[in-house]
Amino acid sequence: MPPTDQHSTPPSCQHRPLCPTADGADREAAHIVAAHPEQGWSLLCNGVLAFEDTGEILPNGQVIAPHRRMVGTGAEA
Repeated sequence: MPPTDQHSTPPSCQHRPLCPTADGADREAAHIVAAHPEQGWSLLCNGVLAFEDTGEILPNGQVIAPHRRMVGTGAEA
């Protein structure tokens, strides 16, 4: 069996340019391969499960907490 490289894009990626890797800072830019907006999640080409609250689960099981920017309401005290 050939060695695996955790930092490579899955071999199923046929996009040009290739989708970002799951461990890259730009991982959310990967193409969506399965979308379930009624459930609030999408599967990206790089194996990341992206949730509508901006949380993520990486292919290695690591959980990335939601990181949505808070928007002010304009009613600051």
